[in-house]
Amino acid sequence: MTNLDDRAAATGPYVLPRPRAALPALCITQIVGWGVIYYAFPVLNPAITADTGWPTTATTAAYSAALLVSAFAGIPIGRILDARGPRTVMTTGSILGVASMLAAACAPNLAAFTAAWLLAGVSMAATLYQPAFAAVARWWGDDRVRAITIITLAGGLASTVFAPFTATLNEHLSWRTTYVVLAIVLAASTIPAHALALRAPWPPAPPTPAAAHASRGSTKESVARTGPFVLLAAALTVSSFAEYAVVIALVPLFAERGVSTTAAAWALGLGGAGQTLGRSLYVVLTRRTGVTARTVVLIAAGGLTTLALAVIPGPVTLLTVISIIAGMVRGNLTLLQATAVPDRWGATHYGRLSGLLAAPTLSASALAPFAGAALAVPLGGYANLFILLAAMSGLAAALALGTHVDQPSSADHVDPT
Repeated sequence: MTNLDDRAAATGPYVLPRPRAALPALCITQIVGWGVIYYAFPVLNPAITADTGWPTTATTAAYSAALLVSAFAGIPIGRILDARGPRTVMTTGSILGVASMLAAACAPNLAAFTAAWLLAGVSMAATLYQPAFAAVARWWGDDRVRAITIITLAGGLASTVFAPFTATLNEHLSWRTTYVVLAIVLAASTIPAHALALRAPWPPAPPTPAAAHASRGSTKESVARTGPFVLLAAALTVSSFAEYAVVIALVPLFAERGVSTTAAAWALGLGGAGQTLGRSLYVVLTRRTGVTARTVVLIAAGGLTTLALAVIPGPVTLLTVISIIAGMVRGNLTLLQATAVPDRWGATHYGRLSGLLAAPTLSASALAPFAGAALAVPLGGYANLFILLAAMSGLAAALALGTHVDQPSSADHVDPT
């Protein structure tokens, strides 16, 4: 830290070390982490239930419970990240991820299987997007959007790589052995990457921008109690519920319209490709829009694509194009959530504040599949469900109008270079 202090005295109060190995390492660990802990389960669940006789609803509930644990564990983990940096948190999280996958593979009963997934939830909170974003938000400073975009572009490849890889393994191995192999891959890639590539000194927290300090308060507690923060949390929570319900309900919606499962699966998969494309355009969007306008426009665009899917009956090619556009919007919404805190309040308390934002949004995402399926029946079908979800996105966009925070003048910024 002495070298950092010397450099700070010479060039300014806040110097970014920007470790060279961190960004490529985080790209690799996000692909493997999401692929093993998150995307392998939907592929293996049919084999799990067929082999064990456990109800599909019960195994899916265990998986959703992991997402809920991840949401709330992210709050204290974010506090540790702010204070100590990502190395210990993400390395420990990787070890817990390996342990959870091995525990799931060896689970003798449903209770043990559920316990393994609860442990996996802690691992998710300590290794996936939130801690990775917290790391680059501090290390990359004003250039954080580019770094976060690169990480999410890599993370978007997780399903492309690991869904077919998991399916291929399961064709030749049992689901239990498949999980063991995946755990070995997770251990071999993420533990050393986090331990070795995240060793750079954790820079001191940047000063809170002067305008935000004066009008909103400088501490994480005072920010979290402000109207803009509360409205932002509400807007992102409602939007996340709607967007994740759309993803899960897209195939049933297409089925209602006589589209084959294969064609519907292609539409869903191409929507995932749209997410990657959308994320690649986010930097351009940030240059042309303010943070509040960007939030409102993207959430509203998500609602419009949902409404289009609800009211346009076909043909399937047009529906697929709309699905791709919807995926592009979702990709941008991921980056919008990742940058929502530093764009408004700086990176000083990024880990803690982003954890507070992520808790309700991830909870909504975890509940959306069950709630969407449950609502479709009383609403009279998935088309009506999509109309309701579009209306929810409209509400979220309206809430986002109140998330404006006065931005500091150029004199209040510290040059990170």
